[in-house]
Amino acid sequence: MQEAGHEVGEEAVASVGEDRVVTIPNVVSLGRLLCVAVFLVLLFRHPVHRLAATYLLGVLGATDWVDGYAARHLHQVSNLGKVLDPVADRVLLGVAVVAILLDGAVPGWVAGLAIVREAVVAAAAVALATLGVRRIDVQWAGKAGTFALMFAFPFFLAGHAPDLSWHHAARLVGWGFVVPGLLFRWYAAVTYVPLARGALLERRVESTP
Repeated sequence: MQEAGHEVGEEAVASVGEDRVVTIPNVVSLGRLLCVAVFLVLLFRHPVHRLAATYLLGVLGATDWVDGYAARHLHQVSNLGKVLDPVADRVLLGVAVVAILLDGAVPGWVAGLAIVREAVVAAAAVALATLGVRRIDVQWAGKAGTFALMFAFPFFLAGHAPDLSWHHAARLVGWGFVVPGLLFRWYAAVTYVPLARGALLERRVESTP
């Protein structure tokens, strides 16, 4: 009886812990979101700071794993963080792709594949949430794809700056990241299909009297 009570107590503590809002991982995710505006200002309002925008985007991409790592290792996993982390990734990636497309630094078909994928997955997530289906966890392939793309697009941006001595090499590196990044992202989108079906089935079973 004592062991059972202890287990129930631990579950209650974990549940309360996951309801936390102010955590280090959530602050990191929020900070990355706020930096999106800084990136846009550097890129479009102050073109002279183009290189700074490139480096900022690279840092944001390189730190993509920090909030998730902190949540796990600091035992600060939260319900808000489970939503905020992927939202920050998608907003950052989506804004970066559109901005760099407008800047002319990335081919239209590359940007199109990235944007369409994000739009489809986002629409599916909203539809599932509307139906009351449980949230589907982010897949490793999706995270790997995001990580690769967030390296690719800063290099494309640098490759579009002829005043940089290494702009040719930067563009080649960008291609080296963007191809596997798109493949991983689309593979993850495909793997969401059976997961979504399973979640829908669970919802139907739960709602059946």
